[in-house]
Amino acid sequence: MNKDELLALCEQGQSQQVAFKKSATSAGRLAEILAAMANADGGRVLIGVDPREPRIVGLKNPENTLDLALQAALLCDPPLIIPMPEIISTDGDNLLLVTVPPGLPHVYSIRSKYLIRDGPRNKALPPRQLRRLMMERGEENFESQVARGATMEDLDMEKVERYLSLLETPPGSSPKEALWKRGCLVKRGRRYRPTNAGLLLYGKDPSLFFRNCEMIVVRYAGREMGDEYVREDIRDTLPEQIRRAEAFLVANMRKGARLKSWEREERTEYPIEAVREAIVNAVAHRDYSIRGQEIRVLFFSDRIEVYSPGRLPGHVTVDNIVDERFSRNEVIVQVLADMGFIEKLGYGIDRMIRLMREHDLPPPVFLETADGFKVTLYGHGESLLSDGVDVERWAHLKLNERQEQALAYLLDHQRITNKEYRELCPDVSEETIRRDLADLVERDILLKIGDKRGTFYIFK
Repeated sequence: MNKDELLALCEQGQSQQVAFKKSATSAGRLAEILAAMANADGGRVLIGVDPREPRIVGLKNPENTLDLALQAALLCDPPLIIPMPEIISTDGDNLLLVTVPPGLPHVYSIRSKYLIRDGPRNKALPPRQLRRLMMERGEENFESQVARGATMEDLDMEKVERYLSLLETPPGSSPKEALWKRGCLVKRGRRYRPTNAGLLLYGKDPSLFFRNCEMIVVRYAGREMGDEYVREDIRDTLPEQIRRAEAFLVANMRKGARLKSWEREERTEYPIEAVREAIVNAVAHRDYSIRGQEIRVLFFSDRIEVYSPGRLPGHVTVDNIVDERFSRNEVIVQVLADMGFIEKLGYGIDRMIRLMREHDLPPPVFLETADGFKVTLYGHGESLLSDGVDVERWAHLKLNERQEQALAYLLDHQRITNKEYRELCPDVSEETIRRDLADLVERDILLKIGDKRGTFYIFK
């Protein structure tokens, strides 16, 4: 760290990831800060800075402070292994920079207390948050737990048989033994019971045990949430959630062409494989221990947002997500790979980026929220040309060509009036226009708003 970076850090003040100490007279108090940062997202402690102003005051004996910092790290349980603290000299003053890396593999305590950084302070970890953190860091595995009351009767054995047919299982091995080796069952004496992973993957009704094990998929007409949308709530096993979500997005995706180098290329609004990767990634890596949230796939006119409950696991961050590999749900990931949903373990993000680039689209945007992770894909949008109305979208409704034009107009403008319909179809009478719209209302496709001259229609 150079002088300019040091001064900039001081000007920013203390935060969740930055702490100042005038001196390190107590290894115990320094250990509390280090453990709290380790249990959060890591951070830096700058010793030799007065936190009240802040201003640099320096250290008389930085070597002794360095030894004290290492002692503080070893006071944590388990011992906190950190990079060697760095002595920094600036304008005759010596400071010590102690760095706690993000994504450490354990949950750390100091004198039996579990702390976490909350802004510029430390606070005790609430029991529920502590439990979740232990699950996230592998000290307590949600997949391998057994749901209360779950038995083999709760598994759909037809789904199990279809899965096992994809594997090269040894001759004579039973389905129960195969699932046990895959981590989908636990063995208690001679009895088997399904794990949480087994229920999520093959359960007859996973929602009986996991109320939030669902995926909500919504298609909005515009670029923001609105009152007009198409929605499907998917409550099923994880493989079926992936299949049904992909089918929904493909069915509601615009199809057309783009002009590239004066040549016409047939295109879909998004590369289907990239959309599938985003959905599979959300299902494979979500934190299933979080209650009150579900996977949400929001399809707007210019983008698709895929939100998954649970922050990035382990040492993975938004900055290193392309290069680092960490699986929160090892069993689920492996089974989805066996089923062909994952082309190559750990490379879904890379493939998503490559597919978007190959289709001349911006790279995916990755965002870690307070309690989850979101992937945003931006599509071709207005640059996608159309050969008139996308008849396939409305084929099952058996509409006439004028009505298909009206619905296509609604997709882009969210509403349509009698006058706008007449402009689309100038060669027909006003009575025909009225009958067309009345038919769409009667079939529960459109909703009529207002009356007389103020009348307009929206999707119901």
